[in-house]
Amino acid sequence: MSIFDRYRKPAIIPTAEQALPGRSEKMPVSAAHTVLKTPMVGPFPADFQQLVFGLGCFWGAERKFWQQAGVYTTAVGYCGGYTPNPSYHEVCSGMTGHNEVVLVVFDPAIVSAEKLLTVFWESHNPTEGMRQGNDIGTQYRSGIYCSDEAQLALAKASAEQYQQALSKAGLPEISTEIVMATEFYYAEDYHQQYLDKNPGGYCGLGGTGVSCPLS
Repeated sequence: MSIFDRYRKPAIIPTAEQALPGRSEKMPVSAAHTVLKTPMVGPFPADFQQLVFGLGCFWGAERKFWQQAGVYTTAVGYCGGYTPNPSYHEVCSGMTGHNEVVLVVFDPAIVSAEKLLTVFWESHNPTEGMRQGNDIGTQYRSGIYCSDEAQLALAKASAEQYQQALSKAGLPEISTEIVMATEFYYAEDYHQQYLDKNPGGYCGLGGTGVSCPLS
């Protein structure tokens, strides 16, 4: 085994039986969002909605969404896998099944789910499978995790529309995971609003340059 084989990450999501066991203790995070000054942990206002997005490294992804008018709060974390309350290092091992994601809580009277989906599609390359640019691993897969059936239908319809635009531009098929949300686990507090705390920090996000013509 070479040193490169030792650190190569799995290219497939583990089964529940293969996944790391995790823990029952929840990850402690700050009470307030450093930019929006709103609570990061619910309960949230009853008339607000939630969507969870995975589009590569969650540092830059979170900033994309907290910049949108009508977004009440954001938080980075993990979902889509099996390990309860995982650590960042466990997720990076590829043995939790989780994706790096952003929880977006928004006021639908101000910003629509369609607008947030447009931000999602245009902010990354959804055709790359288990990677995003130079960030390689199952935790960097493209994903939309929905709170209800209406959001799920809307997300799937948006993927079909964006695929048409991508195909015209000569790009391959979308690999985005579009499913109902599983439990969202908060990431460590130093990851929350990372690019506000560290303005010169790493952001590997890069879109395709193809606009998203959602109707």
